[in-house]
Amino acid sequence: MNPILRTSAAVAALIFASAAASSAADPAPGYVDFGRIVPSTEGKFVEVNLSEGLLKFGSMFASKQEPQAADVLRHLKHVRVNVVELSDANRSQIIERVKTVRQELETSGWTQIVSVREQPKGDDVQIFAKMRGEEAIEGLVVTVIDGNHEVVLVNIVGDIKPEQIATLAERFNIDPLKKVDFAGIKHSGT
Repeated sequence: MNPILRTSAAVAALIFASAAASSAADPAPGYVDFGRIVPSTEGKFVEVNLSEGLLKFGSMFASKQEPQAADVLRHLKHVRVNVVELSDANRSQIIERVKTVRQELETSGWTQIVSVREQPKGDDVQIFAKMRGEEAIEGLVVTVIDGNHEVVLVNIVGDIKPEQIATLAERFNIDPLKKVDFAGIKHSGT
């Protein structure tokens, strides 16, 4: 191989690797690491990870039939959804992980915007928003403990205008978000 081509290829690989490492080391402000989620061996487990590229690709398809949804998708950087069926083997670990995520959000500048607990069923829903001033939401996290049946974790990262939340809730079928009034939410710090 030509020495100039070899050097150019090495430089390109180095630039690509440093860019990839930089983006991995510095996630978007609305990104939340849920940690390792352990599925039950016999139960339901769903994991959806949509990158910025996939979301933009999806927005192109949605633009003709759902222009509002396409506009929201264009401004998203990441969507992650985990649904884990609870069993005796994983219940305590998964519920403890959800509580840890909630506590980390509360102590790192996220605003809790919804909290619903229903007894005796044991349903527990909390939704958090990472605000950028009063003009946009950088991230949303939905945590649901559905009694002793399942846990749902959702992280939506991007540049989301409060008035777009209903569209986002419909597009990703996030029932608790459909009822939130974002007009009164204030920034709680970063």
